[in-house]
Amino acid sequence: MSDQNTLLCFFEFVNSRDMTRLGDLLTDSTEFYFPKTRPLIGKKRILRFFGILFRQYPELVFNIKRTIVQSPLAAVHWTNRGTNRRGEPYQNEGVTILEMAGPKVEFISDFFKDTGKF
Repeated sequence: MSDQNTLLCFFEFVNSRDMTRLGDLLTDSTEFYFPKTRPLIGKKRILRFFGILFRQYPELVFNIKRTIVQSPLAAVHWTNRGTNRRGEPYQNEGVTILEMAGPKVEFISDFFKDTGKF
């Protein structure tokens, strides 16, 4: 799987909430840095985070605007929108940095414009 395919699959699996396939992209040493949280290290902790995120935002879809791939690194500019568990609308815009190692994601770091909701 190419780096471009890996990053597209990552967002596809997040959008479809496919935790099994998302987990297949991660390793026990994958690092995830998300605003206002401690670093999450390892597939198990990262998947637990996404489970919490999906409960908090039962509807949340990412739309990829631009990608820059300089293997093994990629930057993905995205917008998202959805609703939180109280039914309130949510939208944001940001960039996710990914580092791939073959078909696996070794590093994820999110940067987004509105961190006030977290």
